[in-house]
Amino acid sequence: VQLVESGGGSVQAGGSLTLSCVASGFAISNYNMGWFRQAPGKEREGVATIGRVGGETYYADSVKGRFTISQDNAKNTVYLHMNSLKPEDSAMYYCAAGPWCTLARPGKCNHWGQGTQVTVS
Repeated sequence: VQLVESGGGSVQAGGSLTLSCVASGFAISNYNMGWFRQAPGKEREGVATIGRVGGETYYADSVKGRFTISQDNAKNTVYLHMNSLKPEDSAMYYCAAGPWCTLARPGKCNHWGQGTQVTVS
């Protein structure tokens, strides 16, 4: 089982980035998939999740209206489309997966990627 993130980088405030997470070893359609982030000196924060049942999406209040999570089951890939980026969005972004993985329960996410850095200036 492996999750590999990409798409991070440096962007000016107000800009956009799209993160990708390619999964292998399992089908993302059978798992809740999520994006989490952690900035230096701060706790890990749930950003967005997409459910395995019905594809329902959930977002942290801090990103609602700016970020969109989506998935392409044929490509076994999850995306995080980030618009109107702010300096406070700067963090390492991690993709996670688990049958019971939720924003509030990252401990239920069984699998994690290595992360991709997003820096907004």
